[in-house]
Amino acid sequence: HTRTLWPYLGGIARENKIKMLAVGGVEDHVHLLLSIPSTMAIAKAMQLIKGGSSLWMHDTFPTARGFAWQEGYGAFSISVSHVKDTTAYIHGQAEHHRKVSFQDEFRAFLKKHGIEYDERYIWG
Repeated sequence: HTRTLWPYLGGIARENKIKMLAVGGVEDHVHLLLSIPSTMAIAKAMQLIKGGSSLWMHDTFPTARGFAWQEGYGAFSISVSHVKDTTAYIHGQAEHHRKVSFQDEFRAFLKKHGIEYDERYIWG
């Protein structure tokens, strides 16, 4: 359902004055590159996007009753100078994950940036 879900996520973003710069992913996760208003908490943006899209998925695709976002999310900031490369990375998710699993990718990202984590809490 990604052909219809990605544009729907963009619509939720626009309605809430969030700029969606890129969206992409595979069956077990999605990457969004967003510019969130300075007056909005990241948690609020995720609540709007995940909540609204979950309702829409269940209403639009009755066979997707089992659809649910994971409980949490990862959020990272980037500089404007990294938007182009990050957009290309997001758009290349299908190809990228033919070689590397999401879990391995995420662990490597956290390690590369010196972010401590506990496996019990990162997979929802």
